Amino acid sequence: MAAAPPKPAEESKLLWNPENVKDVAESVGIGSLNEEALKVLQQDVEYRLGQVIIESLRFMRLAGRTTLTVQDVSQALKVLDVEPLYGYDSTRPLRYGEASMGPGQPLFYLEDEEVDFEKLINAPLPKVPRDATFTAHWLAIEGVQPNIPQNPSTNESRPAELVPKGPGANPALAALAGNDNVSFRPHVRHIISKELVLYFDKIQSAILDDNPDDEVRQLREAALQSVRSDPGLHQLVPYFVNFIANQVTHRLDDTFVLRQMMELTDALLDNANLFLDPYASPLSAPVLTCLMSRKLGADEGTDAVREQYELRDFSAGVLGKIAKNYAKSNTRLRPKLTRTCLKYFLDPSKPCPVLFGAVCGLSAAGGPMSVRVLLMPNLKSFDTMILAPLRDRGAVPQAEYDLLLAAIVKAVQTIDKTEFDMMNVMNGNGNGGGMGESGDVAAQLEGFLGPTIGKEVFSLRNSRLNRLVLDAKAFKDD
Repeated sequence: MAAAPPKPAEESKLLWNPENVKDVAESVGIGSLNEEALKVLQQDVEYRLGQVIIESLRFMRLAGRTTLTVQDVSQALKVLDVEPLYGYDSTRPLRYGEASMGPGQPLFYLEDEEVDFEKLINAPLPKVPRDATFTAHWLAIEGVQPNIPQNPSTNESRPAELVPKGPGANPALAALAGNDNVSFRPHVRHIISKELVLYFDKIQSAILDDNPDDEVRQLREAALQSVRSDPGLHQLVPYFVNFIANQVTHRLDDTFVLRQMMELTDALLDNANLFLDPYASPLSAPVLTCLMSRKLGADEGTDAVREQYELRDFSAGVLGKIAKNYAKSNTRLRPKLTRTCLKYFLDPSKPCPVLFGAVCGLSAAGGPMSVRVLLMPNLKSFDTMILAPLRDRGAVPQAEYDLLLAAIVKAVQTIDKTEFDMMNVMNGNGNGGGMGESGDVAAQLEGFLGPTIGKEVFSLRNSRLNRLVLDAKAFKDD
């Protein structure tokens, strides 16, 4: 039995009245339109009207309104390259008139405003409105603010130095709150909601509470997790950056506060919803401070020293995350961070904690290639001129000396990566390049890295790492 033929798809019903299209066609001299041409024109009219309505709704939403105005339609026509309609104004109040169509059948209509032509002709012409324009200027170039009219001058920004500083002090938020006793106000008011200001205050109080109670600790973790995952913190990013910089600058004697600031920085970096590319350099400054400051915290003792070194190690991880995430948008960031760490590492006047932070930061920010090219060729002179005097003079406790040596060896171990191994295989060095057995290898490592560091690296008994280190020596000789 043959299947029944499929029913034709129902034609979509058009909402626009075809009689209006026919009337417009007759007004321009087209007296006869067949049904097919009339239907095509009717469809095109509906499509064009839909375009105008969609664009008008976009302008309405961007203006934060729920009522469509004549200006929205006029802007939509401009965007669609259509001449806007003149003579309509949505600000004029509408007046309704009533006419009777019979008993109990009122008809309401919009009354036309009577205009006195003599008064209208003699009235001055209104100013021509300006079209929307966009411009751009540099806030800062390489950390230096250019002297242009758009940027505040030095005299205008100097009162900011007189603002009281301390825990929770934030002159920008105070100005936004409308306080009249602040000595500096931003030129452009950055309007944020009261909810965001309250959220910012709650985050500050939560992460700075050093109460050892479990409930307070859980509240700190919840606050950091909120910063790490909340998608609606775009407007608070500059305030978080300013808060971190102020706390690190003025609380170097408090290891807990410094650790919390690094935790907050790490949480901001983990939030995939935030655009932090313009803030990569401002965020790097407090991280470098926690990494290579001479003195962190005011306490003495074994536990305090351990906390300081853990803080430096964690700061190095944060610095490496900044360099990795924003190296593409800021091509000078990674070289700048690596060069700063190398400069501190090769300075014999720096104490042991600073050297520890410098080598950790260089390894994290620069990666294996920086260790191979910048760090390892300088290790022999570092071993002879800095490391050996520290050990011989007993200038530092043995525990700190061991931590520094372990950090250097850990940085050397980072070159044990597949890309270097594959590169060596391609160059014909896959079997170690004729490297001898243990005695010869130890002598070569000590000759390249220095007696102390070379001995520590050889004690790892990692033949692959030894081969890569000696390959780097050949690279230096070339």
